Amino acid sequence: MKVLVYSSPSCPFCIRAKQFLKDKAIEFTDIDVSSDEEKAEEMVKKSGQMGVPVIDIDGQIVVGFDRPKLSKILGVV
Repeated sequence: MKVLVYSSPSCPFCIRAKQFLKDKAIEFTDIDVSSDEEKAEEMVKKSGQMGVPVIDIDGQIVVGFDRPKLSKILGVV
């Protein structure tokens, strides 16, 4: 499973989303879109959103920290 988290360091929901993934022992790649314009554009193309976090789980896009949706996609409680 490939998990990408498009985030920014000052975003509280990004911090919560990443902590949730860590707590569930889900490996992920954190992409700081505040310092990488190319990755920010990639995020907008995938999600249609400018806001963070955007979480890409094997091509399934979750916008924001949606705990129930993340749990369902990842198969965790």
